[in-house]
Amino acid sequence: QVQLVESGGGLVQAGGSLRLSCAASGRTLSSYNLGWFRQAPGKERKFVAAINRSGGSTYYADSVKGRFTISRDNAKNTVYLQMNSLKPEDTAVYYCAADPSAVVTTYRYWGQGTQVTVSS
Repeated sequence: QVQLVESGGGLVQAGGSLRLSCAASGRTLSSYNLGWFRQAPGKERKFVAAINRSGGSTYYADSVKGRFTISRDNAKNTVYLQMNSLKPEDTAVYYCAADPSAVVTTYRYWGQGTQVTVSS
């Protein structure tokens, strides 16, 4: 069992930056593929970014490419999402997720989410 806790959300003006963190307990994250998702009010949860177990491969939604960076620190059991050039449409609850599968189809473990609000 993996417990995930997100932090770092908040209110920021358009063009600003935030760094989200997701700390894990219960298991070491080094054996898990990790992802970030977001859910805006009244909308479905959507994929934002993912990183493989070694950190050597990353994947991004088109809407955040070039602005967001996912990274991981296995020694700290933490995954990060650096968000730059934020836009009002980035407003959402952001969730981190983890899965031990070699190929992830559905993430097994989820955090509770952290709110990000971008004002225009």
